[in-house]
Amino acid sequence: MTLRVCTFEELGLLELYRVLQLRSEVFVVEQTCAYQDIDGKDPKALHVLGEYEGEIVAYTRLFRPGDYFEEASIGRVVIDPRFRSRKWGYPLMEASLQAIADRFGETHVTISAQLYLKLFYENAGFTAVGEVYPEDDIPHIRMVRR
Repeated sequence: MTLRVCTFEELGLLELYRVLQLRSEVFVVEQTCAYQDIDGKDPKALHVLGEYEGEIVAYTRLFRPGDYFEEASIGRVVIDPRFRSRKWGYPLMEASLQAIADRFGETHVTISAQLYLKLFYENAGFTAVGEVYPEDDIPHIRMVRR
């Protein structure tokens, strides 16, 4: 898998289509959660694309402090279900954290993590703060990395 960071304007139409398709496949269909994925925030985000054999198989979007949370943040973390066994989530998170440091000059990062992925994010250096809360009817927890 190769990783690339780009702005919204740098995304090609086909890339954007594939990103939205992957997000929909996982967050709407697999998780059976009807929610508004296209939320108007993509244009201000940085996008981390994981590509393998011409396909987008991993993705995150990154925000500056104040654009989503008070601190810089990572969201829409997704791995194509066919490739999850390869553990590409770790290099994806590493690239996302590096992009936040390089592009935003930030090392403090907040995420709204799906509760079932808490251990994954802890292994990536995040710590849970606060109580579990519902987001689109899925249990989430706020996690920070400082």
